[in-house]
Order: sequence, then structure tokens, then C-alpha cells
Amino acid sequence: MSLTSIVSKVFLPRQRELERYIYDAEGLQNGVLKRLIDKGKDTEYGRNHLFNNTRNYSDFIQNVPLNTYEELKNEIDRMRHGEKSILWPGQVKWYAKSSGTTNDKSKFIPVSSAGLQHIHYAGGFDTVAIYLRNNPNSRLFDGKALILGGSHAPNYNFPNSLVGDLSAILIENVNPFVNFVRVPKKSTALLSDFEVKRDRIARETLNKNVTNLSGVPSWMLSVLVRVLELSGKEHLNEVWPNLEVFFHGGIAFTPYRQQYEEMIVNRGMHYMETYNASEGFFGIQDDPDDDSMLLMIDYETFYEFLPMEYYDQFGTGKSELTQHIVPLSGVELGKNYAMIITNSCGLWRYMIGDTITFTSKDPYKFRITGRTKYYINAFGEELIMDNAEKGLAYACEQTGSEILDYTAAPVFMDENAKCRHQWLIEFSREPEDINVFSDLLDKKLQEINSDYEAKRSHDITLQHLEIVKARKNLFNDWLKSKGKLGGQHKIPRLSNNRIYIEEMLLMNY
Repeated sequence: MSLTSIVSKVFLPRQRELERYIYDAEGLQNGVLKRLIDKGKDTEYGRNHLFNNTRNYSDFIQNVPLNTYEELKNEIDRMRHGEKSILWPGQVKWYAKSSGTTNDKSKFIPVSSAGLQHIHYAGGFDTVAIYLRNNPNSRLFDGKALILGGSHAPNYNFPNSLVGDLSAILIENVNPFVNFVRVPKKSTALLSDFEVKRDRIARETLNKNVTNLSGVPSWMLSVLVRVLELSGKEHLNEVWPNLEVFFHGGIAFTPYRQQYEEMIVNRGMHYMETYNASEGFFGIQDDPDDDSMLLMIDYETFYEFLPMEYYDQFGTGKSELTQHIVPLSGVELGKNYAMIITNSCGLWRYMIGDTITFTSKDPYKFRITGRTKYYINAFGEELIMDNAEKGLAYACEQTGSEILDYTAAPVFMDENAKCRHQWLIEFSREPEDINVFSDLLDKKLQEINSDYEAKRSHDITLQHLEIVKARKNLFNDWLKSKGKLGGQHKIPRLSNNRIYIEEMLLMNY
């Protein structure tokens, strides 16, 4: 009897519990909100926002305002200095460092003990539970899990308090049992220098029986390329013959899928998407034949949704905005929403910056469509990341090309008074004719985005897009210049201004 067949019995009760997602979603969410309010009563934030008088969702939206990081920044900074029971009861010692805001280089998202156990680790447990349910012949635990992580550092030199990538926080606090089935060793996993870490991970795992991978697709790909270099093999399954699944998240997998499928030729290889952000663990792909994810509704996270057509009103103080926000029971299929969360890390009605669209209500399933800030709407075209990923995937498929990384931004007016979108793309396999690739991308974007199509009509408002080929390692070099190489740092895919792309173009020599 394999170790996996023994361990898999631990997951059976949870597999049965997940069936409640189909018939009791609203009940589960109402229970989550009640528990969060009860816990929040004993905090400064709860007292200031009348949690003692908050008995239901109507009271909640009346008493608690919408928040971005800017609204909670002062409270979080006080928590980082050791103050207790500000946004969540007790002392919060861990802070996930995330990409910044307009006014700050970084955000520091509190990760309480409750959030660590009942959100993040719960998500990891359920990911395995769902995978084993779908793959009863798995040998997952008969080998090692290659888990990529970031790094952490002292928090204001406050005792026993650290800031860093969420992945580093998870590795630092993980159940000791996991360390028996995880590689690389902890000291390697938490290295801050990604280039050194990449080589050490490859060397430490080269002769291990790796059965599963977990991490961000771009950074994992870099590690796997190094593994192949050291091994002298052409395909990864020659190095790890029992490799069966890649649990991926953080960025869209579509631009990388073909490269993984060429590197791992095992027909039994599985790819499973998760939505694990610094702010919480929100979704798991529960059906291998469906690229949407199951919304995790019984963790310590309560969800609300703001239709994106009203997003630009956010922060203006317009009282009528609140009436457009809906709880889970009020969502519509196919509509693009900005997600708002309340959770046991002390984030109250917090706009996380991601956008999603629902594909199902029984159970609630969704796709990530982009970021509230990562879009281009310079000319009324409302191009979102979901459009970009689909357009690039189509152009790659038609031309046999492959993309490593990309970013795009508007050219508001050139010397000929022409406006367009400019795409900076690093190819791992270039198309034979970049103009054909450009035409295919432009036409596909028109096909899937009616606003883009209207603005492109007769080249009056928006001209044909431009593609600039990026040199090798441009995006990694740009991240390195920002001190963000490795971990969970991401390239800003779409920008409504030219700040990022101009910096990269200056380095593209």
C-alpha cells in the first residue's frame, strides 16, 4: 500500500464537506460574516464601527466603509510596531509584503494566526483534497513536493515579527510534517537572492523523487530550465519520472502552458490553478476540464462585489456607490466585478485590486479577469488582462511562437498625432513574421472586446497596435533593478500610463 493511499484518507471528510458549496453557499457566507463580526467586536476598529450593533449584512454595510490600503495603512503600521487588537484581536506578527500603492513602494498585509490556519493553510489542504478526489490513483505523497518561496526580513526589528513574501511566511510556519515531503531545504527556500536560490534549488532537487510542483509559473519555469541544464536531459520527466502535477498561481498560466507541455511530455501530467494572494486564499480549480475556479466560501473570508462599471466612482464619497455593491447572492454570471473581502487578518471591506467574473452559481465558480489597476482605458477601449491573455494565446497558437513575459501601455500621441497600444514582449520562440503576429493579436482583441473594436474602427481613435521585441532577460533585469527578482513579484501586464514601459524600454538595449 502506497503512502498516498494511506494519507489520502485524511482528506475524505473535507471532500464530503465541500459538497455544501452547491446547496448552502449563502448560509456558509452568512455564518462567516457573523463569526468575523463577533471576533472584531474586541478590536479598536470594531468599537469605532459599531460592531456591537451589527447583527446582519445590512447593518454591516451601514457601519463599515469600503477600504483600500490607504485607509487602513495607519492602523497596519501601528500593528507592525506591536500594538494589539487594532484590526484583529491580539497581536499580529506576520506581514505579507506586496506590490505598492500610488504613495508607497510596498503594502504590508497583516497575516494573523487565524488567517494563516483558517485561510491560507486551509486552501493548501483543500487543493490537495480536490486533487486526490479527481485523481484517486495519485502517488503524490510517495515523493517530494518542490515548493518555491520568497524571503522574509525583520519587521522594524520588533521581536519575533517578520515581513516578507506570503510564500516565505507559509514555509516558515508550516506543519513539520510538510517538511518531510518538501524540497528544497528551508534555508534554501528562504534565500533572498533568486539567482543563487535558483541554482541551489536545482542542485538540491536534481536527484530527488519529485512528484509535484507548487509556485508562480514564471519563476518555476526558470528553476526547471536550470534543472534541465544541470541534468543534460531534454525533458523534465526524464529527471523526475513520477512528476504528476503542477499547482500554480500568482499569474496567468496561459502564456506559459505550451512551454511546460514541451518540457514535460508525460501525458499524465496535471495542471491545477489556485488563487492564493497575500490577502487570502480565494479559489481552487476543481475540474481539470474547466479553467474556472471554485470560490472558497467557508474559510474566514466574507465576499462582496462591485461591478466594474461603477469602479471609477470608488473613493469619491458618492453615497450612491454602496447600492451597487452586492454580496455573493447578488452576483450575475458574466459580469466583471472588483472583489471586496472581509477576513480574519483584519481586512474589513477591503478592495484587493483583482477583478473576476462568475461562470457558475451552483457552486459559485469564477475566472480572474485582471486587476482594477492593470488595464488600459486611455481611449475608452477598456482592455483588461483577460482580453490580453486570450489575444496573445491566439497569436502564439497561430504563429507557433512562445512568450516569456510582456507588458503593454498606451501611446497617447506620437509625432504624427497617432494613438495606439504599445506591447513590449519577450519571446522564448519568436514568430517568423512579427507583423503577422501583430495583426493576429490586434484582430483577436477586436473580436473579444467590442469597446476595443469600436475604437479601432477605421483607425480613427486608435491605430493598429505596435509590438516591440524585448531582449533576453529584460523583464528579469527590470525586476532586479527594483529589488523584486523572485518570490511573488509580478510584471505589470497592462498600464494606463507609460511609467513602467518607459523604464523597461530604456533598458532594452
